[in-house]
Amino acid sequence: MVAHSGSVATRLLGNRTGLTTGLSKAMSRRDFDPGHDRGQVLVDVAVMLADGGEAITDIDVLRHQAGVLGPVASPPTVWRVLEEVAAGRLKKIAAARARVRRHVWAQLPDGVPAAKVAGTDLGEVVVLDVDATIVIAHSEKENAAATFKRTFGYHPLGVWCDNTSEFLAAKLRAGNAGSNTATDHIEVLTDAIAQIPGTHRRKLLIRSDGAGASHGLLDWLTAQGKVRGRSVEYSVGFSITEKIRDAIRLLPKRAWTPAVDADGGIREGGDVAELTGVLNLTTWPDGMRVIVRRERPHPGAQLSLFEERDGWRYQAFVTNTMTGQLGFLEARHRAHARVEDRIRHAKDTGLGRFPSREFDINQAWLMLTQVAADLTAWTRLLGCTGDAVVLAGCEPKAMRYRFLHVPARLTHSARRRRLRIPESWPWAAAIIAVFANIAAIPQPA
Repeated sequence: MVAHSGSVATRLLGNRTGLTTGLSKAMSRRDFDPGHDRGQVLVDVAVMLADGGEAITDIDVLRHQAGVLGPVASPPTVWRVLEEVAAGRLKKIAAARARVRRHVWAQLPDGVPAAKVAGTDLGEVVVLDVDATIVIAHSEKENAAATFKRTFGYHPLGVWCDNTSEFLAAKLRAGNAGSNTATDHIEVLTDAIAQIPGTHRRKLLIRSDGAGASHGLLDWLTAQGKVRGRSVEYSVGFSITEKIRDAIRLLPKRAWTPAVDADGGIREGGDVAELTGVLNLTTWPDGMRVIVRRERPHPGAQLSLFEERDGWRYQAFVTNTMTGQLGFLEARHRAHARVEDRIRHAKDTGLGRFPSREFDINQAWLMLTQVAADLTAWTRLLGCTGDAVVLAGCEPKAMRYRFLHVPARLTHSARRRRLRIPESWPWAAAIIAVFANIAAIPQPA
């Protein structure tokens, strides 16, 4: 019997897409022939994380499947491999991931999925959501520090692709790292854009909460939009300052238009208006617009003194998009909230716990968390098609429950090995289709 037999498909996906080969080249060293291929070890750890593993010793679940997978590295070997992932190798690994992503996107049966906002899609626009999260450390770890939430740990910053749910780039930071540090945002966004295949970089939308509202980041995004053949739009949260409050007071009633709900309908009790014409924005990038949204607060909500005056709760954001109705632009910005689901999924796939006291090993672990998230996304995009579409909408936990953790019986006949999924398993037909779809992926040249 083989437990967690669905993870065999995830490992096969890494091999078929060229990820294993790419990581092997990135980890290769002259005059060193390891007993376990370093690229295969990294892929195995990513498969373990996608399968729900939380510690390096959980690699023993894959070692249990040696009859199917062949030799799998032991926990001490995994530790040594993670120690070998230095800063220079991280750059090579990032380049290898970008090449593999280009091949994967070329194999998508219907092309890159369009990001959806208010019941419509954004066409060819690739949406990048950037956000940070707190990862609590329950013991002393290198560079772990007190956080602004009065906890202790790390404050990593990441970028996710809203179109495909891929985890493109991340930076591991100390717990006391600033929320709106322009340098960190620019660094991770530069790495994330490098992960997007060149043919899909023509139209980009960068979304962030108020942590991205800094002169440095908005100036950089404006400059990126001037690159030949590329259009970069942004939608970034903006603080409600006293100047914003004064501008809101000057707005006539006719300036407010109804807000748009998530399904494209009129949102009851919500309005939007533009403040650009009543603000002095000379120090901000050209073309920046300020849009504010007001909504009746839910019962028990705490309001500021300004909000208590008229009973509305206000939120503002800035964008350089010149077309489209205000309600749609505001709904497009509010869709940034989907990044919270991406973060939750990442924390279920390795991000929620760093294994080592050493910062460099934890950086390598964060990189493998990104690879694991990509493998999960690619399983849905490439494997869950046709007869397997029933699994396409599964979140990571549901994917494990229905697919990755399915037991199977390993049989041998005619010099071939077969994994036999129980016929009574509710998703048996879909699982067989996933294996077939992944096996059919053409390997890169």
